[in-house]
Amino acid sequence: MATLQDELIANSEEFRKLAQEHKQYAQRLDSLIQKRYLSEDEKVEEVRLKKLKLRLKDQMEIMEQQHRRQAHQVA
Repeated sequence: MATLQDELIANSEEFRKLAQEHKQYAQRLDSLIQKRYLSEDEKVEEVRLKKLKLRLKDQMEIMEQQHRRQAHQVA
């Protein structure tokens, strides 16, 4: 059974773009987390990436809520 996110990724270019960008930020953040020590620039980047990921997650959640509302109105 496909999840709502899977459905939106398959059917919404905007959601797919947000999900891909979120994944890229997560991968970069993971690579930073693997390091034993971070430079000052890397620490700033870590905070920036966390904020960007959260913003994207919020945008994706809003799209999911809108989709649920639309599906509920149709039903």
